Amino acid sequence: MLTWVLLVLILYYAGTFMPSMFLIPRIGLGPYMGARDSDGDPGVVQGRAERAHRNFRENLTPFVGLALLAMIVPDADMGRAVLGAQVFFLARLAYLPLYLLAVPWVRSGAYILGFVGQLMMGLALI
Repeated sequence: MLTWVLLVLILYYAGTFMPSMFLIPRIGLGPYMGARDSDGDPGVVQGRAERAHRNFRENLTPFVGLALLAMIVPDADMGRAVLGAQVFFLARLAYLPLYLLAVPWVRSGAYILGFVGQLMMGLALI
């Protein structure tokens, strides 16, 4: 379980820096390395990256809570919890590029699949 929690956190932190990476081509490396007080409005892809990260941040808290509970609760079905964590990770891994590429139905499917992974983790606690 800990491996999957760490992989989800790595993916989350990669997504943390993704929006600013789309800023470099627009403003250049010099201004990017400065204070960036006047970045202006985000471009289309940068805006998508910011929204995808915000969505990930909203889903990270319940994931970490469920993962910690699965590791602490003595009667938890660890196999089901790990499978749920794997589903969540792979769904979020697919969700980020799908959101950046604006693929509407498949992106929503990946989001729902990630939610199903969290449900599996929750059911493992019962």
